[in-house]
Amino acid sequence: MLRIGCHLSSAKGYLAMAKQAVEIGADTFQFFTRNPRGAKAKKLDLEDVAAYLEFAKEHGIAKILAHAPYTLNVCAKDAALREFAYDTMCDDLSRLSHIPDAMYNFHPGSHVKQGVETGIGLIAAMLDKIQEQGYPTVILLETMAGKGSEMGRDFEELASIIGRVADAGRIGVCLDTCHVYDSGYDIAGRLDEVLGQFDAVIGLGRLKAIHLNDSMYGLASHKDRHEKIGKGKLGLEAFAAIVRHPKLKDLPFYLETPNDLAGYQEEIAMLRRLESEECAVEEIHDGSGWMGKEMG
Repeated sequence: MLRIGCHLSSAKGYLAMAKQAVEIGADTFQFFTRNPRGAKAKKLDLEDVAAYLEFAKEHGIAKILAHAPYTLNVCAKDAALREFAYDTMCDDLSRLSHIPDAMYNFHPGSHVKQGVETGIGLIAAMLDKIQEQGYPTVILLETMAGKGSEMGRDFEELASIIGRVADAGRIGVCLDTCHVYDSGYDIAGRLDEVLGQFDAVIGLGRLKAIHLNDSMYGLASHKDRHEKIGKGKLGLEAFAAIVRHPKLKDLPFYLETPNDLAGYQEEIAMLRRLESEECAVEEIHDGSGWMGKEMG
């Protein structure tokens, strides 16, 4: 069965997120480890973590994805900014060590006119330094849309980073559907070909998670503007193919679309119907009763 969830607020803790996930039909979720544009994180409540783990086991919640804040740039030119990123990531990973099957996703950063090769070296060096601390959590590099000097714009850059990490056993990739489409990979028209490229360059064994987002601007736009599922340039047919694909269907999926909880609930229900192949894409387009069937 499709393992799918959405981005949730961590303000009230892990147990609250898990309960919210169940309410909207999800069996996983993503959250920011702290304010996405700040540095502070609340003190970890181990009683909340224990209650979450018990609730998650009872309700089949697994593979939750922690997202690092946007403020981190592990390949910044300024050494103080890199140190800030290191300290923050270590703190995040220390907290996540209490949740055995959680994963940690981060944006590779921007080389800011230092050049791609320098950026690759700095990111790999940072991952080496973090890995030396022995954190058990799998760390994921996210595929990016390629704005400006953004790193991770293509599979080759990600492969180069991973290839320079001394102990890359716990390093993986989170594929963002909007980002890869915006960066120039036609997952709407050539999904098999793109997955073949990913496998040849990085290896599908490294693919651990998928961000499900439609794209507002489209193929090779390098814009990184998420849209609701089926409302953007990718379209419903592309998402039906993604959630049904034999090489992807067993991965966890996380929605980051511009939605409230009700909107996420609708998208989760819709994608579950599409994945089961009981509902044709045309039924979604014409609204012929799929929501009532799924949500009672």
